[in-house]
Amino acid sequence: MTSLLAVPAVGLYFLAATLMMRRFLHPQQGVSQSLPLIIAALAALAHIGFLTNAIVLAPGQNMSITNVLSLVSWLITCAMLVSASVLPNLMLLPVVFAFSALTVLASWLIPVAHIMHIELHPGLVVHITLSLFAYGTLVIAFLYALQMSYITYRLKQKGSALLHSSLPPLMMVEGMMFRLLQLGTGLLIIAQLSGFVFLENMFSRMYAHKTVLSLMALALYLFILAGEKLRGWQARQVIVLNIIGVLLLTLAYFGSRFVREVLL
Repeated sequence: MTSLLAVPAVGLYFLAATLMMRRFLHPQQGVSQSLPLIIAALAALAHIGFLTNAIVLAPGQNMSITNVLSLVSWLITCAMLVSASVLPNLMLLPVVFAFSALTVLASWLIPVAHIMHIELHPGLVVHITLSLFAYGTLVIAFLYALQMSYITYRLKQKGSALLHSSLPPLMMVEGMMFRLLQLGTGLLIIAQLSGFVFLENMFSRMYAHKTVLSLMALALYLFILAGEKLRGWQARQVIVLNIIGVLLLTLAYFGSRFVREVLL
């Protein structure tokens, strides 16, 4: 059953990414924007159907690193599809769609398992949910930072033609990035607090690296937001810090699990 859903999800994601990239690179060909979005929505439906079959077992849930990463990519895809109707994020969508396709492939083809019984620990469900939403929001902020960097590069090119109309205004991207950072940081604070409330010992051997790296990332994001609020930092001044923050969270959430579940 999983293969029947994984194959169309991967194929539709790559098709949507190709069509969206074609629209971005060759706007004169008149590729409809709604078509790749519809295809990506169908891919997302197949994706969540695949994840439901891959994660929900009897008994327990397979919260392997590949399944969790694929779930995060699905959340990001859904958020980007919803925002596509109001925000010109055309440049980001091919990257998001292709990444989701790759996570489906990884979850389908890499035989790893991490069986949990989260139904027995409601507090753990809250902590995991908040952590996933915080991570997904901050990854989207990171994508907007990359878009900001690209637009800035294009603006600095000597003799460059007018920017392609599919690229949003620089100030819009900057404002959206900081709003996402605020939301993601808020969710990360609540996720950390929920961990200290619902988990027995956040500094135990099992959780210590995750806790320390997550707290380091949280401190970095608070530093970024304080700089923006107090010093008037602009997006170009925090792009590198944004990248470091995402790397810290990625190592916190997936680093040791990648070693245990995939390499060992």
